[in-house]
Amino acid sequence: MFNSFRQDVAAVLARDPAARSSLEVALLYPGLHAVWGHRITHWLWVRGWRLPARWLSQMVRGMTGIEIHPGAVLGPGFFIDHGMGVVIGETAEVGADVTLYHGVTLGGTSLNKGKRHPTIGDRVVVGAGAKVLGAIEIGADSRIGANAVVVRPVPPNSVVVGVPGQVVVRTQRQTNVDLNHTNLPDTLGTAVAQLLERVEELEHKIAVQHAYGATHQVHAPLGGVWRGDDFQI
Repeated sequence: MFNSFRQDVAAVLARDPAARSSLEVALLYPGLHAVWGHRITHWLWVRGWRLPARWLSQMVRGMTGIEIHPGAVLGPGFFIDHGMGVVIGETAEVGADVTLYHGVTLGGTSLNKGKRHPTIGDRVVVGAGAKVLGAIEIGADSRIGANAVVVRPVPPNSVVVGVPGQVVVRTQRQTNVDLNHTNLPDTLGTAVAQLLERVEELEHKIAVQHAYGATHQVHAPLGGVWRGDDFQI
């Protein structure tokens, strides 16, 4: 447990340029306090001390604004930046060197008692306000954009944006934690731009046909049946 504490401090120093010393991090970072509190509550939880674990977790929630269920599994080097409003459910599993920003929810979508919260792979970054819902897996080295709502599995080395989350698998492999929140693909904007280009191309073809007197148009099949007058038969 104490080795994990040291790794947690090192993770903050490595990923937050505002952190100046280990002492400052240990005393003043609520995200770190929430993680440390969870290390203790999880130790109680797995040993059957369920009520004291829940009571202590609620105390930590009141002090930090971060709610982590004692049953959740957190890997080493887990960093919650700012952290206010973060919620992590009972069956959530978080890998090594994962970063969460404020307002993130790792939530469940089922009334079943079994696995109902997400599994987050190593070195994943989840942007502010993002919601990852259900027993889905987020692949390692992925980045979830701010305010995205993720409801389906995400392959490794991907970027997710939008509501519902649109998955873009990156062509280049990440070698470290990716905190570049501004480098996000505009999947819907790109799709609309391509549609506009296609419409312009089709309008140009129609204009050319009208210029040469070619007005014949083939209609789409209705219920899988073509119209005979389209083919003059």
